[in-house]
Amino acid sequence: SFCFLTDSMATVSDRDADPPADIEFVHEDDGRVTARHVESGVASFGDTEAEALRQLADALDSHFGDGEEIDDPQAYLAELGIDVEIGEDGPPPWLE
Repeated sequence: SFCFLTDSMATVSDRDADPPADIEFVHEDDGRVTARHVESGVASFGDTEAEALRQLADALDSHFGDGEEIDDPQAYLAELGIDVEIGEDGPPPWLE
């Protein structure tokens, strides 16, 4: 099931306020919550609606080019302990 929300803006300090406008929440069968920005289609997930919104904010920053530039994505991921192996098709578009 999902809840489609289109009303007022929320603030971090007001837990009872409505979520941001044009955000859709999908409550997955595994208990996670997906938050999707309806206009752009960008989505992210978390264990709660609040966590899904925080992750969505980061995804929207990246989508709209407002995120931090990473000069060497492979080195950055290695620094985080994420093992990256680039296949014969080359890196995914977001690492180019």
